[in-house]
Amino acid sequence: MTHHLTKDEARQIAVRAQLLDANRPKHLLDLVRGLTLLQLDPTSAVAPSAHLVAWSRLGSGYSPADLEEAVDQRSLIELRGMVRPAEDIPLYRAEMADWPGPPGGWRHHRAAWVQANDECRRDILARLDADGPLLSRDLPDTCTVPWKSSGWTNNRNVTQMLEIMLQAGEIAVAGRHGGERLWDLAERVYPDTPIPDANEAKRQRDERRLASLGIARGRAAECPVEPQDVGEAGEPAVIEGVKGVWRVDPAQLGRPFEGRVALLSPFDRLIYDRKRMVELFGFDYQLEMYKPVAKRRWGYYALPILAGDRLVGKVDAVADRRSGVLRVHAVHEDTAHDHEAVLRELVSLATWLRLEPPEEILSAK
Repeated sequence: MTHHLTKDEARQIAVRAQLLDANRPKHLLDLVRGLTLLQLDPTSAVAPSAHLVAWSRLGSGYSPADLEEAVDQRSLIELRGMVRPAEDIPLYRAEMADWPGPPGGWRHHRAAWVQANDECRRDILARLDADGPLLSRDLPDTCTVPWKSSGWTNNRNVTQMLEIMLQAGEIAVAGRHGGERLWDLAERVYPDTPIPDANEAKRQRDERRLASLGIARGRAAECPVEPQDVGEAGEPAVIEGVKGVWRVDPAQLGRPFEGRVALLSPFDRLIYDRKRMVELFGFDYQLEMYKPVAKRRWGYYALPILAGDRLVGKVDAVADRRSGVLRVHAVHEDTAHDHEAVLRELVSLATWLRLEPPEEILSAK
């Protein structure tokens, strides 16, 4: 059957699936299992995105050290810029086992380049076997055919070789040292559990993704690393006032909803799919860190404001660690909301960052 949802119901499903309702998760592992991933991004105008995402769900009891410890203990594993639960890794190893996939396309171009530099590949495997985990700078460049690109990867042979070997499942990220990835043989990092066939793995990935999103399109524009669509997972649904058919997680249907105020990372999965964000929330937002200052409307790293099941504004904030203050340049209000609750969340954010909130916030309270 096709489910008929109001836009309010669709938004509440999306918010609850992303663990942003009043029923907060209690532990980091529960959080990442529910979201399926934490995206790593080094930008720390306020805090790195993975930590902001965790704080916005878990609250001030979350510590960045919790994430580091989970990665060190291999209950969470980094894969292509995403931290994922260890038990999900076999679902991605199935795709690795099929590398480079059907003939044609960019994957076979990369595979041909690796084949032309097979001695370099074998040298990396031998060095990791003997001395791993190692940083990329610990691995010499023995490529005979350089990597050609019009971008920043031109002639970055070792970096590209490692990325391709990662996609092929030969090596893995074993942790980080000073922010840099440590590389090791995949069998030393990934859990030794059965790998499903490629079709079954994709089905399970789609189901896990839909469970984390609540409601999504069956088909969407291709997105690197983590798709935004969910194939045939879930059940069909139509949303009042929105064109087309969606897929909804039936476990989310008919559940009560209690919202709260939250400040989101610009990379938060609730808003990462900007088309879905507009269709469900009618929210006007862009990450403006790459825009010239004069063309920014909301700020370098503005944090979207979630109030219940609505996105109601943005906070232009920056962590001034030299002065020990969370500076709030502006609170952009798109629609009416509980302003006091937003101020309390900003104070909570400052406390979590071990910074002082600005005087204007304290006086407003």
